[in-house]
Amino acid sequence: MQLPAVPGAVGLSLAAFPVAYALNSVSALAHPVAVAVTGALVLLALFSMVYLQGGESQSRDPLIYVFTVFSFTSVIDLIISLEEDGYISGFMEFYMKEGEPYLRTAYGIMICYWDGTVHYLLYLAMIAAIAHRKSYRNLGLYWLGSLMMSIVVFLPGNLLGKYGSEIRPAFLLNVPYLLIPIWAGMRLFSEPKSLHCCTAEKVAVEQKKSLSQRPLDLGLILFFLVAAAFTFFRGLVVLDCPSDSCFNYIYQYEPYLRDPVAYPKVQMLVYMFYVLPFFCLCIYGLLQPGCTWLPDWALVFAGAVAQAQFSHVGSSLHHRTPYPYRTPEEVWWGFLLSNVLYALGPHLLAYRCLRSPGFFQPAAPAGQDEKKRQ
Repeated sequence: MQLPAVPGAVGLSLAAFPVAYALNSVSALAHPVAVAVTGALVLLALFSMVYLQGGESQSRDPLIYVFTVFSFTSVIDLIISLEEDGYISGFMEFYMKEGEPYLRTAYGIMICYWDGTVHYLLYLAMIAAIAHRKSYRNLGLYWLGSLMMSIVVFLPGNLLGKYGSEIRPAFLLNVPYLLIPIWAGMRLFSEPKSLHCCTAEKVAVEQKKSLSQRPLDLGLILFFLVAAAFTFFRGLVVLDCPSDSCFNYIYQYEPYLRDPVAYPKVQMLVYMFYVLPFFCLCIYGLLQPGCTWLPDWALVFAGAVAQAQFSHVGSSLHHRTPYPYRTPEEVWWGFLLSNVLYALGPHLLAYRCLRSPGFFQPAAPAGQDEKKRQ
C-alpha cells in the first residue's frame, strides 16, 4: 500500500526521534568510523525504503525521493539543535562526540535550526507540489540557494577553524549535500519558468518606463549600492584591514568576526566574492530591460542570504559564542537592523521579479500578439 506523499514524508521524518534515541543507546557507536558507517547505512536504507514505497507513480521526478530523505535529516538537525540548547537530551550525544563535534558551535546549532525548520517546510511544500503535479521551481531555487550557502560556509569553516584538527569520518556524510544540490539545480533551471503571461504590448510598456517611473526599482538600486559597500567593507574587516574604521567595527560592533571558529570569516568572504558581484549585476538588471536571468537568480540569492543572515546573526548572539566575541548589548539594535535589512533587500527583489516580470522578459517582435490572435 502506497502512502500519500506528504503524510508519508512527515511520518518518515518523525521516525528520526526513535531512530536517534535507539542509536544513542548502542555502546558500539563510540568510535568515529562506526558512527560514519552507521550514518551512511541509515541514509542508504532511507533511500531504498522511499524508492520502494514510491513505486512507479513518483518516478516521474526523482527529486521527490531526495526531498523525502532530506526531510528526515532535517528533523535530525532539529534534534541536534534542541539537544545542544538543553531542551531535550539522550538523542544525538553519540554523534556529537564521535561524529561532528563542530556542530556544538553556535554556528553549527543555528544551521541545524534553519535546516530543521525552513528547509523542512520547503521539503514538504515541494513534495506536495510534485505529488499534485504542480510546479515547484521557485521554491526549489530558493531552497537551492539556501542549502548551497550553508554548505559553502560550513565545510570550509570546519577545515579552517579551530575544529580543523577534529575532522572525523562522519565529515564525509556532508558530501551528498554538496553533490545533490548541483544535480538538483541543473534540473530546476532546465524546467520551464512559471511567469505571469505578459503580452508584447505590456512588455514594451514596462520596458519603456524610465527609472523615475519605477520607484521600487529605484529603491532597490539604492539598497544594492549601500549593501555592496557594506559587503565590501566587512570583507576588508575579516581580511585584517589596518584602517581605524575596520578596527573599531570588528571590536565594537561585530566582534564575532574575530571568532576562531572561522565560520564568520568564511561567510564574509563568500559575501565579498559571490554576493557582492551579484548585487552589482542586480543594479544592471534593474537598469537594463530584458535581463531574463534575474528572476531565477534573485530567488537563489534570496534563499542564500536568508540562510546566511539567520546563521550569522544567531551565532553572534548565541550563548555558545564566547562572551568576548558576542555582539555587545549596546549595539544590538543597530546590528540587528542592518543585518535584517541586508536580508530583506534580496527578498524584495525576488518579489518584484515575480510580481511584475514584464521588465525582465525579452522584447517580443512587433505585431506578435496580433499574429497569435489571428
